[in-house]
Amino acid sequence: MRIKNSMKIISFLVLSLIFFGCAHALEPSGNSSEALTDANIAAIVVGANKIDISAGKIALVRSGDKRVREFAQRMVTDHQSVLDSAVKLVTRLGVTPQNNELVHSLSKQSVEHEARLNSMTGREFNKLYIDHEVSYHKAVIGVIKKQLIPGTNNQELKEMLVSVLPAFDAHLAHCKEIQASL
Repeated sequence: MRIKNSMKIISFLVLSLIFFGCAHALEPSGNSSEALTDANIAAIVVGANKIDISAGKIALVRSGDKRVREFAQRMVTDHQSVLDSAVKLVTRLGVTPQNNELVHSLSKQSVEHEARLNSMTGREFNKLYIDHEVSYHKAVIGVIKKQLIPGTNNQELKEMLVSVLPAFDAHLAHCKEIQASL
């Protein structure tokens, strides 16, 4: 029981760091040279989708729970579609995604999260994966609404961000349902 509670606390702390890392890295700094560009935003969109695709693929291999596997497949399919659309749009617009501190931080945290996922099985795996998906989708939705959409200069990129919100909201609702039943 003590190990289980420790894992919950560690998971909560890691997810809190991810959320606050996203929010802090995207806070307006008052310095216009540090403002996000469309190229930075494109990199964030690409990076965030790749992270969820990767975690979903791990869940497809490691989870035996039908609901978790179905959700993971939906994450892989839907986020790959968003990624493909984003890449197609930025290529057409001639925008080269430019990594920034947030993208590097998210990438590092993703590698660590994937290592934890790959070390677990069964109920422990399912709980960690779904808890992370709930927190991750909440954070991503908040960042899209509060910082990426308002910070995007290109109208087509902005429209793409707006268009994916209903799917991300549906993902959040779906993983919350699964979370409540685990």
